[in-house]
Amino acid sequence: MHNRMARRAGLLGLAVAAALIAGAAPAAAAPGDGSAFALDAELTLAGTGVVRVGPISPSHTDGPRQASVATAEIPGVLTTGLLTSAAELDEETGVVHAEAATADVELLLARLGSIGLVQAFCDATQSGVQGSTVLADVRLAGVEVAAEPGPNTVVEVDLGLTDLVTIIFNEQIRNKDGSLTVNAVHVKADLLVATGDIVISQARCGPAAPPIPLASGAGLWLGLGVAAAAVPFWIAVLRKRPTD
Repeated sequence: MHNRMARRAGLLGLAVAAALIAGAAPAAAAPGDGSAFALDAELTLAGTGVVRVGPISPSHTDGPRQASVATAEIPGVLTTGLLTSAAELDEETGVVHAEAATADVELLLARLGSIGLVQAFCDATQSGVQGSTVLADVRLAGVEVAAEPGPNTVVEVDLGLTDLVTIIFNEQIRNKDGSLTVNAVHVKADLLVATGDIVISQARCGPAAPPIPLASGAGLWLGLGVAAAAVPFWIAVLRKRPTD
């Protein structure tokens, strides 16, 4: 009788495990996507032609997840100090984080000035995707901007005649795939000596991936652990029942 009850309890434990696994097995989903880089530029320079630089110090959730470059230079256009980026996916929660930082930026083009630090951030969670920009020690000719500028803050620098430079701080672009691109500083040059775009510190996130379901990876072992813990309980209950 006891052997029969033990077998019944064992079968019951397996049934509990099967129910936990089957009840928490949603369709598989691709992981969240995130990427970042510190510098990217495409310019047409008088007497030189098209100059394409970057992306410098790129990272991605698929790897490499971190990147670092000591310095960068586009002669006559800009120089920088340390350039870093990082992109991470938390596979359990589906949360994506990406960030980029460029230090000691000297904008030689049109003698625009300097920025001590340019940082871009983005985070994708199950609630949505958000981004931000942080600047430090901004010293640009005729430009006043907050350390944490609002999304898509546009400043135009009129250099006279036909020369114009447009700077977009904390440029945020909502893409059709649900992701968000944050360009901390986007310089758009329309000068006699140079035309084109410079992006300093970009982070791109999302949308977030679904959390790991119970029926896969760590969730699978959790479900089996709960089921295994239930088996001794049912064995004890069945043993206490009076025999026929």
